[in-house]
Amino acid sequence: MSGNILFGFHAVTVRIKTAPQSIREIHIDAHRRDARMRQLVERIQAAGLRLIDSDDQRLSRLGGSDRHQGVVARVEPIKDSRTLDERLDDLQEASDAVPLLLVLDGVTDPHNLGACLRVADGAGAQAVIAPKDHAVGLGATVSKVASGAAETVPYFMVTNLARTLGELKDRNIWVIGTSDDAEKTLYDIDLRGPVALVLGAEGSGMRQLTRKTCDELVRIPMQGAVESLNVSVASALCLYEALRQRQAKPATKPGAKS
Repeated sequence: MSGNILFGFHAVTVRIKTAPQSIREIHIDAHRRDARMRQLVERIQAAGLRLIDSDDQRLSRLGGSDRHQGVVARVEPIKDSRTLDERLDDLQEASDAVPLLLVLDGVTDPHNLGACLRVADGAGAQAVIAPKDHAVGLGATVSKVASGAAETVPYFMVTNLARTLGELKDRNIWVIGTSDDAEKTLYDIDLRGPVALVLGAEGSGMRQLTRKTCDELVRIPMQGAVESLNVSVASALCLYEALRQRQAKPATKPGAKS
């Protein structure tokens, strides 16, 4: 059921903007009439969508969470008919698009995935890739935390992650993994060319085969007492360093290093 539910202002508003035809009905807190809710109601009515007044208890039951912010939508899943290969083909054909991909190995917490999707959207990553096993799929909690990014960033779950990374390398996409024991830091490498940044779950990190498949390993410098960062924070640092470099200088050849 969670795959057919969205809750929270951002997630529902983005779905109204991008795919209103997929929305069956929207439940709102009948007792909430602040400016934010009034604006949402106006959007719902302008889109001609079914609006149902509910109470907090019903909204919590529908959304499976008490963090619904007073709005829960029943929706039809949006199926992206494109495969990962087709998405990569599109990027290679676009003269102004340099691939920037986020690969998550072993991220099973929906809050972490939602935050990673939000970061990926903000940094301009064109896709997020994860294995079908040892990973979380899209759901209501992911969509809520992603604040709409689950609707805008393609999320591909692949059967064999190591093989997929090999296919990225065949496309001249430099596969860079993060590891606490790497010699080079994130700031020692050139991220302006086509890159896939690979991060493992907090604590366990990347699986061994994933690690071996990477072209290069880098670490995020840690100066304090903690040994690692949450995967969404680490994703943000890596993706935005790539964005910073790309905005400072034009891209060089794939896999080039400084």
